[in-house]
Amino acid sequence: MAEFGLYGLAVMGQNFALNVAEKGFSISVCNRSPSKVDTCVERAEKELGENASNLKGYKDPAEFIKSLAKPRKVMFLVKAGAPVDACIDLFLEHLEEGDVLIDGGNEWFENSVRRGERCSEKGIMYLAMGVSGGEEGARNGPSLMPGGPREAYDLIKPIIEKVAAQTEAGPCTTYIGGPGSGNYVKMVHNGIEYSDMEGIGEAYTILKHVGGLDNEELAKVFSEWNKAELDSFLIEITAKILAKRDTDVYTDGGEKLEGNESRYVLDMVLDRTGSKGTGRMTVQSAAEHGVAAGGMSAALDARYIASDKDARGIMAPMLDGPTQMPELDKEQLIQDVRNALYCTKICSYAQGLNLIREASRQRDWNVDLGECSRIWLGGCIIRAKFLHRIKEAYDRDPDLANLLIDSEFKEEIATKQKSWRRVVSLCAAVGLPAPSMMACLSYYDQYRRETLPGAALVQAQRDFFGSHTFERKDKPRGEMYHCRWTDKHF
Repeated sequence: MAEFGLYGLAVMGQNFALNVAEKGFSISVCNRSPSKVDTCVERAEKELGENASNLKGYKDPAEFIKSLAKPRKVMFLVKAGAPVDACIDLFLEHLEEGDVLIDGGNEWFENSVRRGERCSEKGIMYLAMGVSGGEEGARNGPSLMPGGPREAYDLIKPIIEKVAAQTEAGPCTTYIGGPGSGNYVKMVHNGIEYSDMEGIGEAYTILKHVGGLDNEELAKVFSEWNKAELDSFLIEITAKILAKRDTDVYTDGGEKLEGNESRYVLDMVLDRTGSKGTGRMTVQSAAEHGVAAGGMSAALDARYIASDKDARGIMAPMLDGPTQMPELDKEQLIQDVRNALYCTKICSYAQGLNLIREASRQRDWNVDLGECSRIWLGGCIIRAKFLHRIKEAYDRDPDLANLLIDSEFKEEIATKQKSWRRVVSLCAAVGLPAPSMMACLSYYDQYRRETLPGAALVQAQRDFFGSHTFERKDKPRGEMYHCRWTDKHF
């Protein structure tokens, strides 16, 4: 009898199944399209050697379930939304009390809460587990973020701890918390990913269009950055992308384009960014929880404007802006952009972790922010060297109000913020968009000020036109007042 079952054999599902089998666990696989079962079994025979026998394919869901040892542990990887509910309908016909059902897709966390309640009515434990790392992570070791009943997590823990990415700090998985928490943490991970990618894109744009660096110089700069405080997966792949000549490009149907060694792939990529929805979900949730997430919001807006390529084509010739570039010291600019990107990165993670903390507080998830940082050290898209320092910050103070006031990060920003301000000022002066860097600097500066006069004015305006009341500086917090601003007010 197999120790684990996986349903849904698109690329992510196949890679995850092969990973489980390669780690020494017996696994049964099944798919709605039988041909993909055959493909997965064939891959196991080619890729797994002596472990190939750990993976067995089934084309009938009932036989698939019968092949599993009790309590059954069944994971599915299907498209979010209606396909998930259809999948649950299918398995509720076959699973029994005490079995575990695991959703490994990107799903809105409240849907997982609802589905968990439905499964629990039949005694089946439902885990929603964020899986980060893309195809490569699924195959070789992802970051796994499971949320749901603790008993269900304990049943799959021996498997997922081996399947997850491994770092010096341990396997990149942990019990996140109650129903929906795994989806939520994965969602925020993706929101941070949006902000991180946008900041890197802004750094690239500044160095290219203001600093005048060519692709070879840019690739070298990002390679150097990846050896120190900015060491991360996204910086690493950026250096590789910048250096890649225009070869090995294929159509969506698999036809190879004729190569051109004289140019770079990136220079041929259309500036029309896509998105899958998790960034939007994160920003939506931040608004609902009243948590500032300017870096992620700016990154999401940047993708929307980038996707509006046709409108930009119409508007660009009609909108005026600065026409002169200042003379700059190239090496100083590179250092300033490096520092600005690092400060922006710290703010992005601070915003994401504060959002997780607030959602956890409201839903009694008891999410450990230090552990979130630890399990992002490997396997996932936002994996970065400095995450171990974020873990240490929350180890020092689990109730840390904001990452910006941790002693180490506070000192770093203090020494780098002149660069950050120079870069943001430069972008404003030359008309170059840097929405994430600018938004994160505003976030920092707002928290740096105990008094925000503009906020007082906004509250007074709200009272003027809507009688929304206001608090007074000279009275106890929470006592509300209203002003008769004019003779027409009551």
